[in-house]
Amino acid sequence: MIIIGEKINGAIPVVKKAIEEKDDEFIRDRAIKQAEAGADFIDVCASTAPEKEVETLKWLIGIVQDAVETPICIDSPNPFFIKEVFPLIKKPGLINSVNLENIEGSDQDKCDVIFPLIKDNDWQVIALTCDSVNGTPRDVETRVEISKNIIEKANAYGITPDRIHIDPLVMALSTDNNSLLNFVQTMKEVKAEYPDVKFTSGLSNISFGMPSRKIINQNFMTLAIYEGMDSAIMDPLNKEIMGAIFATEALLGRDRHTRKYNTAVRKGRI
Repeated sequence: MIIIGEKINGAIPVVKKAIEEKDDEFIRDRAIKQAEAGADFIDVCASTAPEKEVETLKWLIGIVQDAVETPICIDSPNPFFIKEVFPLIKKPGLINSVNLENIEGSDQDKCDVIFPLIKDNDWQVIALTCDSVNGTPRDVETRVEISKNIIEKANAYGITPDRIHIDPLVMALSTDNNSLLNFVQTMKEVKAEYPDVKFTSGLSNISFGMPSRKIINQNFMTLAIYEGMDSAIMDPLNKEIMGAIFATEALLGRDRHTRKYNTAVRKGRI
């Protein structure tokens, strides 16, 4: 299971405060703790006003790269901002994200900007199942179609499916009772044709508007891993969720002699 640590994001009030105060130590500490907890990527998202976003991303990237060896996940809704900070990244990481919606005032979509950046290296990318025609669809059929279109577009740049994390944009269970089932069906249909493609989700989306959200999140994670989910954008410091991941992978025979589970317990990660 690939863990994308979500705790350096300006949408989080304490991180927003740290960005405003240029608190290097706070950001550094968040990066180190996520890396020590087992994050495979550290998501870096400014969530500032557009005129400050590039400057803020550069500052955050510098701190995180100085603090940890864990690859960075560059996170911005603006692909041109990602393109601007991309040369600063020292090792291949993950880009969050692309989709097939046209960029405002352009006939290009985000894939047209990002795919040329990663065609000749080992970078990976998160791809959202939305486009200019359908917006963010709920139905499985449209999600599958958009997924295939993105995978084929990536292929034209020589980007193989194993470098793509499809995010079908899980709907909140409170508004869509079949949210998990639709996620799983989308995943199964796409993987039937492209078995190496990865699937991901923003873990907490499923529980929005629900009481006791941690229970929903934890059980979604367990079921989704069983059905084939490969990665998740989540809090690696949440020992209950991390425990569910290590236990599920051990139970599924993916942890030889349960070494990863035992190590996680010994190191206090779960």
